[in-house]
Amino acid sequence: MRNEIDLLAAVTVLGVLEQAYFTLQVIYARRKFKISPPETAGHPEFERIFRAQVNCSEYFPIFISLLWVAGIFFHQGTAAACGVLYLYTRFRYFHGYALAAQGRLGPLYASARLLWLLVGLAVAGLLAHFLLLPSSPWALAWPLRLLNAW
Repeated sequence: MRNEIDLLAAVTVLGVLEQAYFTLQVIYARRKFKISPPETAGHPEFERIFRAQVNCSEYFPIFISLLWVAGIFFHQGTAAACGVLYLYTRFRYFHGYALAAQGRLGPLYASARLLWLLVGLAVAGLLAHFLLLPSSPWALAWPLRLLNAW
């Protein structure tokens, strides 16, 4: 069982560590610009760092849910690869946004595409699970069986 979810677990832990890193960046920015909680306004650089962290936190539950559903019902390796790429684009998003608001756009679009890809993989895996029996003569069944054989 563990070898069927080990990549998903590794990407999940990596994602949690990334979220912790983003949170630490907000703490450092609060100290640098002397902005005490619960204040969220102040120096423009602090506001960009704060918004980047909040935005990444807002999307994290969506990402984790899709990662696990796609990984369990479609293919663990494919979902984990998409997950690592997603985390990389969010890292670039965070640092791009911290420098300038326009710096977030390219990585934002890339991370959105990866989330939509995970949605597609999750839906395809769930459809295959519920609609395709192992003895199904459907033409779509054989590629899905090949993916499960990896």
